[in-house]
Amino acid sequence: MPPTEGETVPDFEALLCDGETFQSTQLSDALGARGGVLVATGFAFSAIARNWWKRFEKYGWGEFADVPVLGFGRDGPYAQNAFLRRLDEPPFEIFADVNGGIMDALDLRTDRSHMANTATPWRSVFVVTPDREVQFAYVAEEWIGPLPREDVEAAVAEL
Repeated sequence: MPPTEGETVPDFEALLCDGETFQSTQLSDALGARGGVLVATGFAFSAIARNWWKRFEKYGWGEFADVPVLGFGRDGPYAQNAFLRRLDEPPFEIFADVNGGIMDALDLRTDRSHMANTATPWRSVFVVTPDREVQFAYVAEEWIGPLPREDVEAAVAEL
């Protein structure tokens, strides 16, 4: 099962992309002084991912004090950086989960029935402390719905 409130997410390591460069980074090193928001979005250039990340910009999620918003998706680091550059001002960073290690560590893997031999993480968001303890967890039951914005913002405010 995916992590729930009170559990600790694994300290995975993957390539973290910032829109220009990428570097192998552990989750614990990417979190801010108050924690972070971890978002699974599948593929970078999907309509869903573009919609979600544009909303995050509009909501002001890039301005959380000491709480970075960190995505992860199946695309490689060059695609993740290209995607971040398409956002107006990429205050976000995205882990390139090419081999699916992050989605497996978080138990989010799901096979895509109409995409041969393809698996992605369920759309989800986790608000975690600097020690990676989950303060808020949401795993979508369908593919296109929005994340629970108010719940995420309330959890970030309580960090």
